[in-house]
Amino acid sequence: MITKDNRKERREKKHARLRARISGTAQMPRLAVFRSNNHIYAQVIDDEAQKTLVSASTTEKDVKAALEHTDTVEAAAYVGDLVAKRALDAGITKVVFDRGGFIYQGKVAALAEAARKAGLEF
Repeated sequence: MITKDNRKERREKKHARLRARISGTAQMPRLAVFRSNNHIYAQVIDDEAQKTLVSASTTEKDVKAALEHTDTVEAAAYVGDLVAKRALDAGITKVVFDRGGFIYQGKVAALAEAARKAGLEF
């Protein structure tokens, strides 16, 4: 009988393939996205120095207060806008987008589009 991988294992395999090709540098860091059932997280990472330069998520107290729900497309767009503003304040204008093995639709796409509208280039 053929067994199927569960969703988490498939996403982790996809992410490993993506990370083999994508890496963030000081000049062009990586915008990494993680989505859970209840929250969404975004980090701007310099992989060479192994440091998170900027981050934003729906688990932050002020973000939770501004949103009605933390698991919607609107919440993802809010986090995308917030991480872009923080990155621009830190002097980061260009990033490499790492969707984390997630399909580019819904919350992941909303976060990316909001970050682009706020001024990040990728």
